[in-house]
Amino acid sequence: MPSVIIKLLAPCCVLLAAGCDRSPPPEIVLSGPTMGTTYTVKVASAPASVDPATVRATIDDVLEHVDRSMSGYRIDSEVARFNASTSTDWFDVSTDLAAVVQTSLDISAASDGVFDITVAPLVAAWGFGPAGEPKALPNAEQIAQLEKTVGYRKLHVRREPPALRKDVAELSIDLNGIAPGFAVDLLADRLHALQIEHYMIDIGGEIRAQGRNARNEPWHIAVEHPVETQRTPYTSVWLDGAAVSTSGEYRAYYERDGRRYSHTVDPRSGRTLDREPGSVVVVAPLAAQADGWATALNVLGRREGLALATQRHLPVLFIERTGSEWRSQATAEFERYREEQQTRD
Repeated sequence: MPSVIIKLLAPCCVLLAAGCDRSPPPEIVLSGPTMGTTYTVKVASAPASVDPATVRATIDDVLEHVDRSMSGYRIDSEVARFNASTSTDWFDVSTDLAAVVQTSLDISAASDGVFDITVAPLVAAWGFGPAGEPKALPNAEQIAQLEKTVGYRKLHVRREPPALRKDVAELSIDLNGIAPGFAVDLLADRLHALQIEHYMIDIGGEIRAQGRNARNEPWHIAVEHPVETQRTPYTSVWLDGAAVSTSGEYRAYYERDGRRYSHTVDPRSGRTLDREPGSVVVVAPLAAQADGWATALNVLGRREGLALATQRHLPVLFIERTGSEWRSQATAEFERYREEQQTRD
C-alpha cells in the first residue's frame, strides 16, 4: 500500500455533536483504525435522515467487507483462499474482488507491467508480507525462481459470473497497492446511496472528496514533504469529485548492513526500489485508479513516470530531494488542482 503521506489540512478527529435543537450537525467527523492504518471520514451538510451512527455503521460495514475479501493478512479472506489454491480452473470470487482485480490488470497493461498485483511472492520474500522481515535476504537464484510465478498476464478475471483464474499453480496476488483505494470508492458509493453529497474519505492516505466542506469550500488536501521525521505540508490541492493518492519510499522500509530496503518491489527486477526518498502524487476520478497509478509511477521514477503521465494526461506530481533541497515536477493536468489555491492566496 502507498505510504501515508497525504492528510487533510488541520484534521479533526472528534465527532461534532448536534445542537440542542436536534438539527443535523454542520459536520460529522469519524475516525478509527483499519487495515493496519487509520481512516477519517467527514460529512458536511448531511441530510436530516443521516446521523453519525448511520455513517459509522456504513463505514464499519464497508471496511469489514473489504478486509474479509481482500486482506492478505487473514487466512479466511477471498484473496488468501485464492492464493492457497493450486487449481488453474476458474475460482469463484465476489463481484467486488473481480472488479478490483480487473482495475489492477487494466493499470498493469497501461503501465507495461510496472504495477503488478502478482508480485506477492517477491513482496513476501523481501519481508513485506504477513511473515515480516526475513532472516536472510533473497539471492539472485531465489528471485529468478520466484519470478517464474509472477506476471499479470498469468492472471485472468471473469466478471459474470465473477471468478479469477491463474495460469500457474503458485501464482498469488497482493492487493495492498489498490485495495485501500477501492475501499474509499466503495464507501463513497454507499454515502451516495444515503443521499450524502458533501464528504471526504481518507483511508491510509487514499483520499476522495465530493462537494463542499463545512466552510462551503472545495476540500483542501495537504501533500506532505516525503520525509519520515516530520509531517509538514509541501503543497496542497483542492478536490471536488476527485481522489488523490501518493506513493513513496521513506517510511515503509527496513535497513540491513547499511542499505535501505523499501516496501515497493519492481516487477521488472524482482528487487525492492533503491533510490533517494521522494514521492509521487496522483489525482484521478476514482481512488482505486489513483492508488494503483501512484504505485506504478513510483516504480518508474520521475523521468520515465513523468513521460508516461504526460502521454496519458494524468494529473501527477513528483517530489524529489536534490542534496539539501526539494524539487518537484508536475504535469499540466495536476497544476489545475492547485490553481484554485493560488487564486485564494
